[in-house]
Amino acid sequence: MKKLILSAVEKLIYIRYVKDFIFITMGVLLASVGLKGFLLPNNFLDGGATGVSLLLQLFSDIELSVFIVLVNLPFIFLGARQISREFAIKSALAILALSILVHYITFPTITSDKLLISIFGGFFLGAGIGFSIRGGAVIDGSEVLAINVSRKSSLTVGDFITVFNVMLFSVAAILVNVETAMYSMLTYLSASKTVDFIINGVEEYIGVLIVSHKPDIVKTQIIDQVGRGVTVFKSDGGYGSSGRYSGDGKVLFCVVTRLEVTKLLLEIAKADADAFVVQHSIKDTKGGMIKKRPLH
Repeated sequence: MKKLILSAVEKLIYIRYVKDFIFITMGVLLASVGLKGFLLPNNFLDGGATGVSLLLQLFSDIELSVFIVLVNLPFIFLGARQISREFAIKSALAILALSILVHYITFPTITSDKLLISIFGGFFLGAGIGFSIRGGAVIDGSEVLAINVSRKSSLTVGDFITVFNVMLFSVAAILVNVETAMYSMLTYLSASKTVDFIINGVEEYIGVLIVSHKPDIVKTQIIDQVGRGVTVFKSDGGYGSSGRYSGDGKVLFCVVTRLEVTKLLLEIAKADADAFVVQHSIKDTKGGMIKKRPLH
C-alpha cells in the first residue's frame, strides 16, 4: 500500500513538472515572437522589466538579450528569498531561454501598422508571460518586486505595478517621444489583458453566499435546477432585516460560472424571496461540480 501511495504521489509530481515545462516553453516562444516580430523592430516598449530592457536597448549598442538577463537578475534573487528556490530556478531558466531566442531568431516584417504592432506585440508578449506564470515561473520580474513592496508598505501589488509603469512611460515620453510612449501604453494594456485571460481562463467563477430561513428548500432547488453542489455551514444567530435572531441556522455556499448567476438567483428567489445573497469573484476552482455537470 505504501509503495502504491508513493508511486501515485510521484506520478502527480511528474505530471506537474511536465505541464510546467510545456507552459514555460510556450511562454518563452510566444514572448520571443512578440519582442522580435513586433516590438523590437519598431522601437516599441512594454511595461515592467521587459519595458525597462527595451528602453535601455534603445540608447545602447548592447543587445536586448543581455538587458533581459541583467534587468531580471535582481528579481530572480528576490524571488528565491520571497517565494521559493524552485520558482527562482524555473524563472532563471525561462529568462535565459528567452534571451537566447531573442538573440538568435529572426522574423520577417509582419506589419508596418503601428496600431497592429502595439496590439499584437502586447498580445504575444502577454500570452508568453501568462503561460510562464501558469508554469510556475516569470519572464518579467517586476511582479516579484511588486509582491515584495506590498509586504512592506500599504501599496497593493496592482498599485505598485501601476506606479512603476506610469513612471516608465513618462520617462519614455521624455527620452523618446510622446507617440511612442502612447503606443507603448497600448501595448501594455493589450499584454496585461492577455495575461489575465491566460491565467484566469475564459470562464469567470462567482462564489455565492446565501443566508435563508429556508435553507433546505434553497439547497434542493440549487442542486436540482442549477445542477451545482452546495456547501452548508452552521450559523449561530445574527442580525437581519427582521431584527436580531438567535439559535442554530444554516448558511449555504456554492460556486457557479458568470453565465449561470442569473439562473441561480432566480431559483433562490423561487425558494425564498427574502434570502440574503452575497456574490464575489473567484479566480479559479478545482474539483467539485464546476468543471463538469452531474448526470441526472
